[in-house]
Amino acid sequence: MTSFAPTLTSRSVSVPAEFFGALRASATRHDDTVTALRDAGYAAGVALYDSFGQWLEERGESSAEYLPDGRFGGLMAEFLTITGWGGLEVVILSDAVVALDAYDWAEVTESDASSPMCHAGTGLLAGFFGRVAEAPLAVLEVECRSMGHERCRFLIGSVDVLQYVYEAMERGVSYDRAANSAATG
Repeated sequence: MTSFAPTLTSRSVSVPAEFFGALRASATRHDDTVTALRDAGYAAGVALYDSFGQWLEERGESSAEYLPDGRFGGLMAEFLTITGWGGLEVVILSDAVVALDAYDWAEVTESDASSPMCHAGTGLLAGFFGRVAEAPLAVLEVECRSMGHERCRFLIGSVDVLQYVYEAMERGVSYDRAANSAATG
C-alpha cells in the first residue's frame, strides 16, 4: 500500500469552496487579474470566518465576537496557521490602523517582485476582518516577502483611512507616518 506523506517543503492551504466560484465570477467581470484575485479572496475570507467560528466552537471557545481582544489575536493566528495560510501577528499602528505581520504567508511564491503580490490574501483578510468588525474594511499590503522584505505586512482600516494612507504613500510619506496622521487628522 502506498501512502502519501508530505515532505517538509510541501504545504497545503485550506480555501473555502466559495473561493472558486467567486474567482470564476470575478474573472468574467474583470479584465484585471489582480482585481479578480482580490474579489475571490474576499469571498473566501467571508467563508473562512465561518470556518473559524466552527473551529472555535469545536475547541469550546466563545464565538469570535465575544472573545477578548487579547485572546482573539492568538486564536486567529493559530487558525490561519492550521489552515496553511501562515501565522499573523497583530500590531496596533494607530487608533485607525492595525497591521498584520506574516513571516510565513503561504501566498508568497517568488522573491523578486517589484510590487506586493499577495492579492488573494489581501481580499481574504478584508473579507475575514470585515466579518469580525461587521463593517466594510480595507486591506493594503505595504511589505511583501515576494519583494525581499522579511515579512508581508497588511494594513487594515476603514476604506477612507486606508485610501488616505495609500495616497500619502504615493506622495512619499511612510505608511506608519500616514497611519498615525490618519488617526489624528
